[in-house]
Amino acid sequence: MSTIESSILNKATNWLKSSIDEESKDKIRNLIENNPSELIDSFYQDLEFGTGGLRGLMGVGTNRMNVYTVAMATQGLANYLVACFPGEKIKVAITHDSRINNTLFAKTTADVFTANGIEVMYFRDMRPTPMLSFAVRHFGCKSGVMITASHNPKEYNGYKAYWEDGAQVVAPHDTNIIKEVQKITSFEQVNWNKQDQLLHYIEEDFDAIYLAKVKELSLSKEAIQAQKSMPIVFSPIHGASGKMVPAALKAFGFETIQIVQEQAEPDGNFPTVIYPNPEEPEALTLAITLGKKVGAALVLACDPDGDRYAAVVPNEQGEYELLNGNQTGTLLVYYLLSRKKELGLLTANDFMVNTIVTTELINKIAEGFGVSCYNVLTGFKNIASVILQKEGKETFLAGGEESFGFLVGDFVRDKDGVSACALVAEAVAYYKNQGKNVFEVLAEIYQQFGFYKEALISITKKGKDGAEQIQQLMNQYRTNPPLEMNGSAVEKIYDVKNASIHYPKTQTVESLNLDKANVMQFYLADGSKISARPSGTEPKIKYYFSVNTRISNTSDYRNVEQLLLEKLAGLKTYFSEV
Repeated sequence: MSTIESSILNKATNWLKSSIDEESKDKIRNLIENNPSELIDSFYQDLEFGTGGLRGLMGVGTNRMNVYTVAMATQGLANYLVACFPGEKIKVAITHDSRINNTLFAKTTADVFTANGIEVMYFRDMRPTPMLSFAVRHFGCKSGVMITASHNPKEYNGYKAYWEDGAQVVAPHDTNIIKEVQKITSFEQVNWNKQDQLLHYIEEDFDAIYLAKVKELSLSKEAIQAQKSMPIVFSPIHGASGKMVPAALKAFGFETIQIVQEQAEPDGNFPTVIYPNPEEPEALTLAITLGKKVGAALVLACDPDGDRYAAVVPNEQGEYELLNGNQTGTLLVYYLLSRKKELGLLTANDFMVNTIVTTELINKIAEGFGVSCYNVLTGFKNIASVILQKEGKETFLAGGEESFGFLVGDFVRDKDGVSACALVAEAVAYYKNQGKNVFEVLAEIYQQFGFYKEALISITKKGKDGAEQIQQLMNQYRTNPPLEMNGSAVEKIYDVKNASIHYPKTQTVESLNLDKANVMQFYLADGSKISARPSGTEPKIKYYFSVNTRISNTSDYRNVEQLLLEKLAGLKTYFSEV
């Protein structure tokens, strides 16, 4: 017990003295007596709203997802809503995906809101995150809550808070909500006296309203009609998108949609995958197997809450190849801009949004079509913030991030795996109708705008010690930055936290016009770019790599790609040893 800091032990003891259930108290006593390291991790801090809202391991403690931390967060959010909208009728929308305890956490959230006199629009059944975002604006809600841990392992759950614009909560609201939560010093301050008359259910008829908006995004109905029998395979990976993605594909006009039956049923244990993350090739094994069996032109999958998506297509050898988030983003941006230009729908007021760790090729393509492209920090809430700022003045076309998130149109204000799947299918059909496969189209894009190749490595540092190690790494990059990587000199360094650009050769510094965040970016003489960023939702530090070159002939695609992959391998080796 001597190894446990007194402040941590006091927090645990206060929970034991409170009115929490006896099962939770027994778990805390067991941690104190038998597992001090787990007790420390469970109580050393309070869960905070980060880039993905409230998210953490399920269990007892202030640093865990449980009914008490959920209730306290909801009470804080309720207090903030009442303060922000005095005298107004306040409504919130709530739904959840398939994770363990999701119904419990969602109903707890709803009960605390109604106890505080706030009306709740509660989805009768689980639905994807983009539908929650859409519902907030559709029903005139002031806020919304999505219970999900996105693509995290099964042990996690989370609480995404949304504001009245349908986007995840951003500054100053995020920190203000935390301040309200911190004012709640005991569970007795949570209002548990629910008012069932304030709970209203969102039924299945809402699906048709959302799907009608998705269908409006289609730009190539004739191509889809010609390719309507194109085989498409889809997997919801045991999540909440199992109904909506097939429905969106059918709304677009596709008729041959095969569902991966082993992953069709919602299941928070995610029994067929190691991680329910479509970024991981392993999670797509069953979908690709079915794709091969039926000769699919496209294999699609979504993460449990349906905001991220993945696409797998046959390459020139007929082998199924997973497109990364930068490739699908590139394909969609090029398809949307070129098709809108062809149809005469592109205007001077159109704009796109890109994140600072996503491929810069998207910026190049937008520039080539005369469309503004705004750069923001990682996190889709930052993309949504630009949409809100430009609302009524400029028209948002699309935006995306390398982590398999994309949004077209502004009726949703978060990444939307449902509409993205439908539009990727449309793009594949459009180019297939021209006798081209996806890689031939990508080669044409690279020839015109430059061949960009990206990679990512994530290094996990668990617990309190891990968090400190990550901060030490970031401090080292700031105080003693590398001057050379992989045989190429570092020409400039972006310190996003301190809003500065440092030029090592001349030892000069200039200001950086970007919101502050704990990110370091290194630009090399050979055009390479490396970004170091601690994750906002997981105990990891992430390194994003980007290399590029020119390609003179589309037939050189694979040879040039190999050269870029070798350069990426060298950069990855450099950072994996830190």
